[in-house]
Amino acid sequence: MDATPPSAPDPEPEQSPHVAEDPALIDVLAPPERPKRFAGVLAALDRPLALGFITTLGVLGALVLGSALGSISTILVYIVLAMFLAVGLDPLVRVLERRRVKRPAAIAIVFGGFALLFAAFLIWVLPPVLAQIGEFIAAIPAAIAGVPESDWFQALDVDTQAAVLAALDELAHWIASPATLGALGGGILAVGVAFVGGISASFIVVALTLYFLSSLSSMKKAFYALAPARNRARLEDLTERITASVGGALIGSVTLSSLNAGAVFLLHVLIGLPFPALMAVIAFVITLIPLFGSVIFLVIGTGVALFSSPTQALIFFVAYLVYIQLESYVISPRVMNKAIAIPAALVLIGAMVGGALMGVIGVLVALPVMASILLIIREVVVPKQDLKV
Repeated sequence: MDATPPSAPDPEPEQSPHVAEDPALIDVLAPPERPKRFAGVLAALDRPLALGFITTLGVLGALVLGSALGSISTILVYIVLAMFLAVGLDPLVRVLERRRVKRPAAIAIVFGGFALLFAAFLIWVLPPVLAQIGEFIAAIPAAIAGVPESDWFQALDVDTQAAVLAALDELAHWIASPATLGALGGGILAVGVAFVGGISASFIVVALTLYFLSSLSSMKKAFYALAPARNRARLEDLTERITASVGGALIGSVTLSSLNAGAVFLLHVLIGLPFPALMAVIAFVITLIPLFGSVIFLVIGTGVALFSSPTQALIFFVAYLVYIQLESYVISPRVMNKAIAIPAALVLIGAMVGGALMGVIGVLVALPVMASILLIIREVVVPKQDLKV
């Protein structure tokens, strides 16, 4: 039986001795490997049609989402306002709870008190303010015409008198122009429409505030449950500090503005200046701007008082300046004792951004939002950065 001879091994492929010996040439001739982390991106770039289609879908989705958010922006404002009101009223409710008042009864007492204040505003404050707005608009032409005969104008030099007369002439032409009258008429109509809409919106905000205030504790617990168990204690502590700061800042801002408006009203009555109710309401709105609101109204109130009498304007300036110092060093530290210290520049930036986005409501919530952001940065972001060495 013939034995099959073993097959000879295949000859090894010839290899250049330079390639086998030189590692640099091996790296050059070897095909480049794609990094794993960029594999998906490079694969997408290899299919430009699919990439363009997906990008177009993303842009269309973003446009649809932006349009939807724009359509419900008013509802979102109601929700945000109601949430801030609930957080702001919660400290008052807790004070009553600590005195052994059940939470539903405490909520009813707090809302009843604010309903009485609102009714008092509608009955005793709003009618004089509306009447004085009409008187103020009607008195503007007579006040401008009477400036050249005033004592303070006669005390100025000739060049300054000419400059003041030129400015007053431009102001008179601007007031008498049809465009200005049309804008004022449209503005009054818009204010009327906004007032009617505000009445209906207030019922929605009140209902949402009652719901948020009654279920605030359960909402917090549901929020804590979303975090890992090891982080819940820290999240609860941070959330309680933020809500306490927000509530204290909101109540403090409204309290300081109310005291400011009362001081302005009393000063106008005692000095004999016109439009006390109107100027008090203007002071309340302007002094909602933290830190700078009182200074802004000092300039506005003195300028308006100057049309009545330089002596009255000087008395108002000095008296209100004394009140600002009293508010800054005595009243504000006691009212805002739970608020977080915020740099003045951030306060001004937050007030401007909030006013541009949401008007007076934005100015009111700007300080609590800035305080919350600073607290999160100090308690969360900075400690994490400190651990990176």
